[in-house]
Amino acid sequence: MRLIKLKEVLHITGLSRSTVYRFMSAGGFPMKVELGGNSVAWVESEVEEWISEKIGKRDTINTAS
Repeated sequence: MRLIKLKEVLHITGLSRSTVYRFMSAGGFPMKVELGGNSVAWVESEVEEWISEKIGKRDTINTAS
């Protein structure tokens, strides 16, 4: 299991910081892991799964058309 910092989350998702936190608040993005102090990270596999779900939804919509 690997934890990734916000900079990498932003890089691999293409989202902005505010969008990541907005999606988290709405329950639509993996939650951060508090590491202590002001340090947080995300579980890499959870972020990758979120991306895969987005791709799956896209493919389902394109197949249904």
